[in-house]
Amino acid sequence: MGILSNIFNKIFPNSDSAKKAQAQAQAQAQAQAQAQRPTAPAAPTAAPAAPAAAPAPAAMEQVDVEAILNQKLQASGQNLNWRTSIVDLLKLLDLDSSLQSRKELAAELNYTGDTSDSASMNIWLHRQVMNKLAQNGGKVPADLKD
Repeated sequence: MGILSNIFNKIFPNSDSAKKAQAQAQAQAQAQAQAQRPTAPAAPTAAPAAPAAAPAPAAMEQVDVEAILNQKLQASGQNLNWRTSIVDLLKLLDLDSSLQSRKELAAELNYTGDTSDSASMNIWLHRQVMNKLAQNGGKVPADLKD
């Protein structure tokens, strides 16, 4: 399991079960659509029947990332600035915040910059993690993402 997955699991603790439930709901909707499809008539018709529309995916409820992280911060009693620091964000989530771990996260997120320039890499990592959280159902403050 990658570092980004670990971050997701800390912020979206039920993400796997939510995905399974959504997949099951979609499968049931598709099965119902198949069952309701009329059988083909014996004689050809003038126009071909329109294909059945795929069911719309179930709306995923957004998770308020800022609220979750602020709750964790308050409970931790630590002075961490998760809003700007990838190191503090990882510490808040009880994940390895070492340089090696951040380099692994950078590789996972396809960082093309110099990993020896940890300051630039850290800024990029924080922004990318916030973007990924937003892309996967997280409500992230606009100033923390692209």
